[in-house]
Amino acid sequence: MRHIMFGAALALLLPLSAHAEGDAAAGEKAFAPCKACHNFEKNGVGPTLKGVVGAKAGEGADGYAFSAAMKSSGITWDEANLHEWLTDPKKKIPGTKMVFPGVKDPKKVDDIIAYLKTKS
Repeated sequence: MRHIMFGAALALLLPLSAHAEGDAAAGEKAFAPCKACHNFEKNGVGPTLKGVVGAKAGEGADGYAFSAAMKSSGITWDEANLHEWLTDPKKKIPGTKMVFPGVKDPKKVDDIIAYLKTKS
């Protein structure tokens, strides 16, 4: 009986740990506020995001002055880390230079990640 209850509880928690596939077209629209600091051609206020999916945090944007916190984070920008970062950057990497408070709508976060994947 315990195994059945454990299995049922686990089945209920699985959707909470997985992220849905996002919509890249919707992600391009949701990315609009990010364009104030980021693009895919060159560094601006923030680093270029070309190739960010799969990259190591604090690397890959030649010439960009990343914060010490970002460089020492040890993070690789996979979907799970991007999801946490886009939701609350200062919580994910305390000491980051990024002042954006985050995207609170999980669907928009999934969409932005899908869009970023098209640029990587």
